Amino acid sequence: MFTATSPVRQDVLHIAFVIDPIATLNVAKDSTLAMIRAAQRRGWRISVLGPGDLALQHGRTMGWTRDLVLTREAVEDLDAADPRDYYRLGPEGRTALDDVDLVMMRKDPPFDMEYVYATYLLERARDAGARVVNDPVSLRDCNEKFYATGFRDCTPPLVVAARQDVLLDFHAEHGDVVFKKLDGMGGTSIFRVRKDDPNLRVVIETLTDNGTTPIMSQAFIPAISAGDKRILLIDGEPVPYALARIPKPGETRGNLAAGGAGVGQPLSERDAAIAARVGPDLRTRGLRFVGIDVIGDYLTEINVTCPTCIRELDRHFGLDIAGDLLDTLAAGLD
Repeated sequence: MFTATSPVRQDVLHIAFVIDPIATLNVAKDSTLAMIRAAQRRGWRISVLGPGDLALQHGRTMGWTRDLVLTREAVEDLDAADPRDYYRLGPEGRTALDDVDLVMMRKDPPFDMEYVYATYLLERARDAGARVVNDPVSLRDCNEKFYATGFRDCTPPLVVAARQDVLLDFHAEHGDVVFKKLDGMGGTSIFRVRKDDPNLRVVIETLTDNGTTPIMSQAFIPAISAGDKRILLIDGEPVPYALARIPKPGETRGNLAAGGAGVGQPLSERDAAIAARVGPDLRTRGLRFVGIDVIGDYLTEINVTCPTCIRELDRHFGLDIAGDLLDTLAAGLD
């Protein structure tokens, strides 16, 4: 399991975050803000930019960046920071991303063409020597729901298909299933369909856009009542605690965005085994910070784009996950 290490580099590093507009971030819970605070505490230079601020010029990926400084109050305690006045932005400047020590791709989904184009540009920066986290090629390749299917020994029974007959057969076999879009996020477009549900066909037609778009169906896991566990991995090693997101009454979705309540708990033996199974592949693919979702004994998703729950786990267990992440990434720069 992941344990904190002392930072190897002591010099001032320059870290750039590709993010949504900072004014839109939730100061009470945003994981990227935890990373920004950790960087400022280490005395690093911090810049921010959006996907639309990337460009390829003369073979180099450039970013129109603005330096960011959190207020003293925010650095001391983000939870107590004034959400209307907790940061300062400097003037915009043009920066070659291969001149930056670390580039953190922390743009929230949706995973749309804007996101894909940003990964193309970040890939060119990576090829020129920039350290981009997570690796932009793997961000494109590793769909957060489909990627988990590569670990069949860890996943529940499932199918991925656009064909109605395949999806109907799976439902007939298991009786109680969950249908979800492959590009859904935050618990959106997830349907539990029990045996004899009269909405079965319309759910399939709607989600597949009448048989043109593949979706995933998984056997329903009753252990969702105990929570959908988010486990964070740094360089393939799990933080030793999970955030179990408990569905609210009448719900089958534990996502915090869908009203789930977060409860911290140590990893179970099965949780640790799943993390150990997935971790080596994450390292191989350059996926340095990832959140896996586990329900009961089953891996259901591997979140690579913008994993969250840092703040919640920090509060529950007195951790500094963002600081541990940055120390690990800095150590790898030597």
